[in-house]
Parts: sequence; C-alpha cells; structure tokens
Amino acid sequence: MRVPESDGGSVALRRRQTPCRLIRTESDLCSFLPTSDLLVFALQSELRSRLGWAVIRAIYDSLPDFQVRRLEGMGFSPILRLEELAPDVALIQVLKERWDPECHAFLFPWGHMVPTLEDVVRITGLRVDGQAVTGTTYTSYQEPVERLLGLEVRGERSSLVQRTALQASLGVVSARRQTGEGQAEHMERMTDDARAVMVEEEGEVADRDLRRFLTLVIGKMVLGTRGDPVGCRFLPLREDLSSVGNYAWGAALLAHLFDSLGTSNRETGVVGFFPLLQVWAYYHLPSLGRGVARRRGAVPLLQCWRFCRDERSLRRQVTLIHDALDTVPFGHVQWTPYVGEDDATQSWVERGRPYFGRDIWLHYFNTVVPLHHRLVARTLGLHQAVVEFSTRQRSWERPGRSFREIQQVTDWIVRVREQLDDWERRGKEVVSEAASDEDYFQAYARKYGAQVYKGSRRPFDPEGRISSLKGILHSTIQQRDDLQAVVDQLRAELDRA
Repeated sequence: MRVPESDGGSVALRRRQTPCRLIRTESDLCSFLPTSDLLVFALQSELRSRLGWAVIRAIYDSLPDFQVRRLEGMGFSPILRLEELAPDVALIQVLKERWDPECHAFLFPWGHMVPTLEDVVRITGLRVDGQAVTGTTYTSYQEPVERLLGLEVRGERSSLVQRTALQASLGVVSARRQTGEGQAEHMERMTDDARAVMVEEEGEVADRDLRRFLTLVIGKMVLGTRGDPVGCRFLPLREDLSSVGNYAWGAALLAHLFDSLGTSNRETGVVGFFPLLQVWAYYHLPSLGRGVARRRGAVPLLQCWRFCRDERSLRRQVTLIHDALDTVPFGHVQWTPYVGEDDATQSWVERGRPYFGRDIWLHYFNTVVPLHHRLVARTLGLHQAVVEFSTRQRSWERPGRSFREIQQVTDWIVRVREQLDDWERRGKEVVSEAASDEDYFQAYARKYGAQVYKGSRRPFDPEGRISSLKGILHSTIQQRDDLQAVVDQLRAELDRA
C-alpha cells in the first residue's frame, strides 16, 4: 500500500517505533537473502575463517631457528611459507556441485577430472610419499591432549580442541585486527605476542610448543574441521616428533578433501585445504580466467597465483562459471600442465614421483577413499580407455557422519588392511592401450550425458548425444594431430637419410 505524502510525519514516527532487527545467526539471514545468496554468503564466511592463515604464519615467523629446522625436516616448511590465497568462493562452489561421490571425480562435458597426488605435491609442497596417516581412533582424547599439549578437549567423547585455547597457548590471545591497525602491524603484533611465549632452548617444553603448533597447522589448515574447533585425531602420531616427517600428509589432505566434496550440496563450504582446488583449476582450466599469474617459477606452485577478483554478484559468478564449463572447447583443457617444470629445486616432487600416475587408496584414519587415476589417463599423456569401476559403498569406507567425533575405539590398520597394503605397494600403475578417446567418450556420454551440463544455457541432452559427438570430434582431431606428428618425424628422418 502506498502512503499519501501528506502523512509523512506519521510515517517517520512509525519508522522510529519499528524495532531494529539484528542479524545474529544464519537463520536471521534467511529473511534478508535469497537461498542461493545465503549459500554463497555462508560458504564465503566459512572459507575465510577456516584456515586461519594469518595466525599460522605469524606463529611460524615467531619460532626459534631450531624449531624451523625441525619443521623443515618434517616437510611442512613449503606450505608454511606460502602466502595467503584469497578464496574464489564461486569457483569452489561450482566444483563441489560437479563432484560425483560414486567415482570420486568431477564430471565435465569432456570427461572425468580429478586432482592427483602430483597436483598435491606440486601445488602445496606437502609430502605424498611415506606411511599412511592412520592408526587407532579413540572414544576420548582427553589424556593425550592433556599430556602432550597441556590443554583440554571440548567434550568427554570428542577429538576436538578449542581453537582459541590452542592459539592462546601459542601466545596469540586475540587474532582480531584492532581499530586502525594495518595488515602489516597486525601480523607484527601477533608475531611478537607468539615470540614472547616460545621457549628458546630444546627440551620437553619446546616439544610441547611444536606439538601445539603442528596441531593448529594440521587440524586447522591441512585437515580442517567444519566449524571453529580443531581436530586432534592425529595427535598420537606426533608423540614421537622424530617420526612426524615419515607420514604422507599430502595424501591425507587429498583424502580429506575428497570426503568433503562428497557431502550434500546443502552443506556450505569445503572442509580441508580448499586452495588446492583453486590452483588445480587455474592450471587445468585456464580458459576460465579465474586466476592471475604473479610469480612465475616460484615453488610450491600455489605461490604462482592470485585470485582475479570479480565484482559481479556471487550468484552471477556461479552461473557464468557453469556456462563456461559447458562450452569450453575440449582442446582448451590442460591435461599435462606441469611439462617443463624445473624439479631440481623441488625435492618433495622427486620423493613423490613413485606415487604419481597410479590407482591407489588414500588414508586418513576412518576416511579411506580411492584415487581413480585410471579415469584421467590423459594427465599421463595417454588416450583415455573405457573404464568400469564399482560404485558400491563399502562398510569400512564411510562409517557415517556421526563418526566424525569418534564413537568407538577402532584400529584402522587392522580394519582396512587390504587398502593399507595397496598404499604400501604404491597402488597400481595406470596404463592405456587405447588408440583414441572415442570409445571412452561414447561410454561417458551414455552414463553421464544427462548430468554433465549445469549452466543456465544447458543443452537438452538426456542421452548424452551432444557430449558424445563433441568428444568423438575432439578425439578425431587429436588422432589426426598424433598422426601428423608421426608423418613429420618420418619426413625429417627421410631428409636426414
């Protein structure tokens, strides 16, 4: 109803009498934001708050030299020296929507795609070789947390430690930026606060400091939990600090990320190290234009990129990315983006090379997920063959969401012995005898043709005919290029003869 202009005084009075509604919770937002906007808003807030990158970097800069050398030996220094990457919220949400939990891979019009162990080690610098991150999970972690960290867990049957208490034990009582404080001043203040409580000499107290810091790094950044508390299921693996560097923390990161992507799209956010997904997309899908190269030649490769800020609404960005993915020419996908990389300065890459290009089971205690590298043989410079794989859920693979806070004592080394043996054998090498991708494209289109298109201008393709024809066309062009290369080589040899 329109109010007459002559009633302006009464309108102003009613405005003054109307109580101001505060937005305190996510439910309060529902009346102000559309559902899709709320989803992206919550995702953005969650991504920004989970990593605590600035706090971790400030504490790392405060550590004495001997502690820094210990972290170097454990293999954590590359990821700790990375600069914060602004989250590309729209891109992360789009990738989550295209994840298929049955085959543990992304579904695109041109076929399956999945981050691999090579992507992890090159982008983050984390180790992907060595012992699987597994062992025994317990009903309560109160005893090891009190003994090794000098803290308390959140509940009697829990593996979570309050983040604020963990940060305070490392000297950072408040991570909030004060009024008028710049970013450099903020970092300097947190670093000084942390340095004031750090022990300068080796011993039991220094070991406790390092365990606390590793708990924050692994539990908040590498294997982040949903929400504010920090998980510490891996704490028993750090009782002997000399053995921490023997574990494949990068492989655990990938298992944790796969598990998070498999949750319902109604759950906002991605638990774990989401910058891996961003930079993976920047390298493999450059035509999206979501990343900007900033330091060519820097390692780990996450340092080479920054997010290209987009001023459009997040909902609009999500729609445009879906549209772009539906129309990306197959030839614009970079399957082997690391060709030509100088590995001489990346010892972590050389150590992980025996695990590249293999089907293998990834472990993080109760999370045991397969890396189906055979679905992306093209990342190895091979033609993609038709692959059949089981989608049956195994009882040991996913005990249930309620298991996140540990409901019983379980020895995962015994319970998943077959999959652990597979890891210790380094899985199975991926090979392909296919002469082209044509058969794969036809089979892929039949299975996924009705679900690979997500954009607003989605083609009606229930039987996958469009995707199949596009794939066969691309395969034919690729086969022609391969034959042309052979012809050129034979001509060159003929000229030399």
